[in-house]
Amino acid sequence: EDGVQWTTITYSAAISACEKAAEWRQAVQLLCDMPEGLERGTITYSAAIGACEKDAEWQQAFQLLLDMSHQRVERDTITYSAVISACEKA
Repeated sequence: EDGVQWTTITYSAAISACEKAAEWRQAVQLLCDMPEGLERGTITYSAAIGACEKDAEWQQAFQLLLDMSHQRVERDTITYSAVISACEKA
């Protein structure tokens, strides 16, 4: 136990930090590591997609967008813009 209470908020914050550092693999890994009981919402997915966008990882960004659809997670303008930007950078 590392003393951190891992919640949706702490996972989202960690994923956002990965986004800012352009560490897309770590961001996606954190998203995948989230336990079943925690909500993977729009903000969490968008942060992971944003991390992919920073490194032009359009295929991973698009896959996360598809995952959001399958999980019935709401997509917003930020989500779509990050995926489009990842495609533009590739």
